This record gives sequence, structure tokens and C-alpha cells, in this order.
Amino acid sequence: QVQLVESGGGLVQAGGSLRLSCAASGRTFSSTVMGWFRQATGKEREFVAAIRWSDSSTKYADSVKGRFTISRDNAKNMVYLQMNSLKPEDTAVYYCAARTGPLLKVRVPEYNYWGQGTQVTVSS
Repeated sequence: QVQLVESGGGLVQAGGSLRLSCAASGRTFSSTVMGWFRQATGKEREFVAAIRWSDSSTKYADSVKGRFTISRDNAKNMVYLQMNSLKPEDTAVYYCAARTGPLLKVRVPEYNYWGQGTQVTVSS
């Protein structure tokens, strides 16, 4: 089992920045992929970014490329999402997720473990 706890959400003005953190505990594997997803009110949960635990390979949704950066700290079992140049359309609950396996997947069903989410609100 893997437990995930997100933090760092909040209210920020458009153009601002936030850094989300995800603390992973339990049974973590070197082949695990960590991901960030988000869900806006009334919309489906969507992929934001993913990182492979072993070599830091990353993948991003087109909507956040160049603005968001995913990173990890193996020693601390932490994953981060640095969000810059935030837009009102980035407003959502952001979820940390984990999957066992080396592929950088983008679909919700392909992730086995989920955090409780953290709210990010970007005002215009």
C-alpha cells in the first residue's frame, strides 16, 4: 500500500505561482510513477504531469507545458508540482497519484493510489 498526502494549495492571483507537495509513505517501488491530476467543478479529472521515480523522466499535459514543473526528492519520498504563470482555468482540486509500473500513463484508471486532494484557486 502507498499513502499519499498533498499540501500547498491555496488562493493566488492570475500570473502567480504555487508549489504543491505530495508526501508518499508505505510501500514505494523504484518502478513507481507519480502523477498529478486535477478536477475542476463539474468536469472530469484530468492528467497534469507525471514523473518516473527511478530516473525523473517526465510527461506533461499540453495545457501546462512550460508553466508547470514536476519533480521528486527520493530521499524524502516527496513529489512536487511547481506551478507558474497560473491562470483562472487552472482552478481545480489537485490530486497526487501513484502507479506501480514504469510507464508514464495519463489516464485516471491506470493509477492505483490517490491522495485526498488540495484546492487551488486562481483569481482573475
